[in-house]
Amino acid sequence: MQRYHVTGRDDYKKYSSLCRMVQKLVNILKQMDPKDPFRIEMSDSLLEKLYNMGVIPTRKSLALCDRLSVSSFCRRRLSTILVQSKYAEHLKEAVTYIEQGHIRVGPETVTDPAFLVTRNMEDFVTWVDTSKIKRKVLEYNDKLDDYDAMN
Repeated sequence: MQRYHVTGRDDYKKYSSLCRMVQKLVNILKQMDPKDPFRIEMSDSLLEKLYNMGVIPTRKSLALCDRLSVSSFCRRRLSTILVQSKYAEHLKEAVTYIEQGHIRVGPETVTDPAFLVTRNMEDFVTWVDTSKIKRKVLEYNDKLDDYDAMN
């Protein structure tokens, strides 16, 4: 368990550093002329990237980037997404599922709870096909078909 806490501290430092870099970039952009084509292009690019990552709610203004926080990134971690989408009741349970290899994002099995899930990948978070937990959930919801029951 100690390993997980150390990783969390390292992740916190990375997220904090990212937030500072984004805030510095926003301050530089704000000092430029609002009609400058370079400023407009860079602002749009930054807003688009942060929106697609899921760390800001809309692409509307640079003020959102200026208020970016570490928790914005933490909310995009796979373990947090699992709790939000009701795959797990608690964060600790979600971390266990991920580390044991029960969760995949798209075709890839993910075993890192700190994996950042973008808006595009959010819909592709699911159980691994061979997961016993997936089987239990299907049984409970009466959705286990004959083919699944054979495996």
